[in-house]
Amino acid sequence: MSRADDLPEVPSRRLLLKGAAAAGALAAVPGVAEAAAAPDGPPKAAPYVNPLVLQRADPHIRRHTDGFYYFTATAPEYDRIILRRSRTLNGLSSAAESVIWRAHPTGDMGAHIWAPEMHRIGGKWYIYFAAAPAEDVWKIRIWVLENSHPNPFKGTWVEKGQVKTAWETFSLDATTFTHRGTRYLAWAQHEPGLDNNTGIFLSEMANPWTLKGPQIRLSTPEYDWECIGFKVNEGAYVLQRNGRVFMTYSASATDSNYCVGLLTADADSDLMDPASWAKSPEPVFTSNDTTKQYGPGHNCFTVAEDGRTDVLVYHARQYKEINGDPLNDPNRHTRIQKLGWKPDGTPDFGIPVADTAKAGA
Repeated sequence: MSRADDLPEVPSRRLLLKGAAAAGALAAVPGVAEAAAAPDGPPKAAPYVNPLVLQRADPHIRRHTDGFYYFTATAPEYDRIILRRSRTLNGLSSAAESVIWRAHPTGDMGAHIWAPEMHRIGGKWYIYFAAAPAEDVWKIRIWVLENSHPNPFKGTWVEKGQVKTAWETFSLDATTFTHRGTRYLAWAQHEPGLDNNTGIFLSEMANPWTLKGPQIRLSTPEYDWECIGFKVNEGAYVLQRNGRVFMTYSASATDSNYCVGLLTADADSDLMDPASWAKSPEPVFTSNDTTKQYGPGHNCFTVAEDGRTDVLVYHARQYKEINGDPLNDPNRHTRIQKLGWKPDGTPDFGIPVADTAKAGA
């Protein structure tokens, strides 16, 4: 994600005044939380409330040019794709939630509806998500929806089909980004012949649902912290800053061992050359006993209301011990916090912040 992808256009003062006068009307629109920006500029960010959205894992938040934050995530029933929007990040917590697509009762896209991401490409909306046939629930692949309406809550979401990769193997967690005019898809997949669950792959795109090829492997689980429970690299997301391309990903099982790793490439390098990417030897974001946040991961990035401050979006649980399969535990909550930057220009993730204190506590 480049900052330009996430920033609203700067409106004229006349439009701002007009927007302020219409604030009451906006508040009544379904799916819209909180009033429009004040005449003096973008709304001032309030302290972030955490958890932001309960029982929503694999969160994706993007700030569009219309000034809204759009939110989608995995629902714990794994049977639908949901969407919210708000003019502020905190407003997503109470924004009305719409179901924009449901799993098929039989056949393809019938089970394990995971990790949707919504992107605006060529004047249309696209959602990338993972799904499996209802009759073969672990045959998970990447699928794409398209909506040509300017408002993603309206129009029709058309099924564009499966993203075909080099192998018909377990694949999920697709994300897309552009770099210097070229669009890429990054995703997680099991590579035949490797002793792992999934690695991270990259390819140029011919269109929003078709890879141009070839596809290259950027990372496979190799460090101990990437191989706890399962040998997993998944949930990639890109942030472009300070002359570099940063790609986060999540590793290990989806319990308290889940954590975030980091790949880095120089902005002038060939992103399709695996040698351009360096992997950090230690995780950059992990569970924390002091703040009582466990298994932080499957992150993305957005920007604050000021249009400048980078914001880290992720999910985590409020407890370490889980009964049964972690995938059956619904309490991965969406959380947000400011992303810092180190003097050398690399991101400073810090630690997952504690829950927001309740009023009167």
